[in-house]
Amino acid sequence: MLDPGDEVGRIMDLIGRHKLTVKAIVSTHAHIDHVGGLEKLHSYTGAPVLMHSADLPLYHSMEEQAAFLGVPTPAIGEVHQMLRDGDVLNWGNLHAQVMHTPGHTPGSSCLFLPAGAGEVQLTAPQLFAGDTLFAGSIGRTDLWGGSFDEIMDSLVNKVMALPDETIVHPGHGLTTTIGQERYSNPFLTNK
Repeated sequence: MLDPGDEVGRIMDLIGRHKLTVKAIVSTHAHIDHVGGLEKLHSYTGAPVLMHSADLPLYHSMEEQAAFLGVPTPAIGEVHQMLRDGDVLNWGNLHAQVMHTPGHTPGSSCLFLPAGAGEVQLTAPQLFAGDTLFAGSIGRTDLWGGSFDEIMDSLVNKVMALPDETIVHPGHGLTTTIGQERYSNPFLTNK
């Protein structure tokens, strides 16, 4: 499971209705809209929570984030495993490489799944980008721990190094591809 921020009741309903087993709960970064449901879902599934260690201070400041947005403070719990750049997460026959892409937050990370690996054949590489890259835009850098220079370095030197046919699943908004963003994203077209 990736970035359970809200709609936790709906997520738990789907898990229960389809008798799914959640093996891990991965957080691409620790903004409240991506981690608000971590503790409830961990309690419900027993699955470990994974996050980059650079975002632990942000995760432990949920009260400040909630107050800023005027929403109730979600329960926070233990992070069971720290993600590191280059780690590989396995889901059955799929293998996702962790890419530490700081900038939106210090611990922002993306998950990259290459095409054609394992028993399940992906027709194109896939990138779960969190809030690092969006269709036509990039993640905000004006919130806690954000850095425009760091996100641009992450995008130019890591994300844009992926093949053009890579399908990008942003944390919000429409799906896109690396090629589309390389040629039309105003933040990346001259990089």
